[in-house]
Amino acid sequence: MFEHFFRNKTKVFFDKAEKYTQGVVKSDLRNIERISESLQTCYFQMQHFISESKWDGRAVIDKVAQEVSSILPKRKLTGLLIDESGWVKKGVKSVGVGHQYCGNVGKTANSQVAVFASLSNGDFASMIDARLYLPKDWTNDPKRCDLAKIPDDKRDFKTKLELAKDIIAHQIFQGISFDFISADGYYGNDASFAREIDNMGKVYMLDIHFDQPIYLERPELKIPERKSTKGKQPEKVQPTKPVTTVKKYMETISECQWVQLTVRNTSKGVLKGDYHFARIYIWDKNENIIEPRLLQIRRTKLKDGDVEIKYSFTNANLEQYTKESLAYMQAQRFFIEHCIKESKQILGIDEFQTRLWTAWEHQVALNFIVSSFVLKEKLTCFDQMPLLSARDIKDFLVFKLYKQMTEEQMLDQIRARHKVRQMDINRYYCDDYNLSK
Repeated sequence: MFEHFFRNKTKVFFDKAEKYTQGVVKSDLRNIERISESLQTCYFQMQHFISESKWDGRAVIDKVAQEVSSILPKRKLTGLLIDESGWVKKGVKSVGVGHQYCGNVGKTANSQVAVFASLSNGDFASMIDARLYLPKDWTNDPKRCDLAKIPDDKRDFKTKLELAKDIIAHQIFQGISFDFISADGYYGNDASFAREIDNMGKVYMLDIHFDQPIYLERPELKIPERKSTKGKQPEKVQPTKPVTTVKKYMETISECQWVQLTVRNTSKGVLKGDYHFARIYIWDKNENIIEPRLLQIRRTKLKDGDVEIKYSFTNANLEQYTKESLAYMQAQRFFIEHCIKESKQILGIDEFQTRLWTAWEHQVALNFIVSSFVLKEKLTCFDQMPLLSARDIKDFLVFKLYKQMTEEQMLDQIRARHKVRQMDINRYYCDDYNLSK
């Protein structure tokens, strides 16, 4: 399936790709040195394969996207999920590294940041794209870009929003099938991002911040009349209707205006919530236009008595989609976070120790191959082992490839892990039953 990507006119290096992906699974740390050590292979050959070999990492990533799209079940709506993630780095030479906000630690840190995309359907998802963010102190420094061998067509500064738009446009161009696009409040609070998705003919479900301004009635934009002879004549247009925020609006909703919906399975049972839908309007001050949105609010009562509120905008409407479908779209964003978590904790995507652009893209491509393999195993084994996780698959592969225990011991270990997970699920259901009595 992937062999032809790892050859040129004079060399075949698919064996190095096989070794590297095995190392991602076997090694405790997923840098080139540790992978080479764990597989007892030549470090310099592996370093050359990752950093210098002339194979197309982008083409491999695109092939992974096509494979994931083809194997995902089509039981529900398929989502293209967008999110960014970062990881702390030492030094200043790793491509894209800089003092910037890093969500992994929740503050500004010396780190690399990338925008990721996954494809999801129901309870299944896998990574399909990634774009490394280059801060301005990189794009404004040609010598630094030369040292990292960043291609000329990648040196223009792009915001994370622009990288997300590139991902969406690229997936549409290569024919990847999806029904909606979802992203968090960083993307949802940018009116132009939603507008461009709408212009692409795609449905979006974008989270927004609690202080997002909205209008409950469609306003007109007019220059206000002068109220006194003092001061300057007003020159800027203003909306003719009062403004509020989504949080303030939520506080005015009566109990009869909420509807309870069951959304999806979680590791601790079924996700349920109270939902409210309202047609509202926003004012894009940059373009001076008024645009309609469907506001979707989810209210979830937590076990400790707290209430979690989630706000989203969508260009979908209740004439085309059921409330359950809209609630499902909003809840699917969990899976991009889960994919990123698996890619870091299980597959080590945050452990790269290379300085070059090509090396970073190569490692992402190989990491995504493993991620798509994990998805296939989850789908294949679902009837017998519905709780199968990436960690389970990794542990079993290590056992099969590098016998460290008997097969029965390995299966007992996985069964014990699943028993604990099932107990958590049962406890959730029992708590729900007791609370309802």
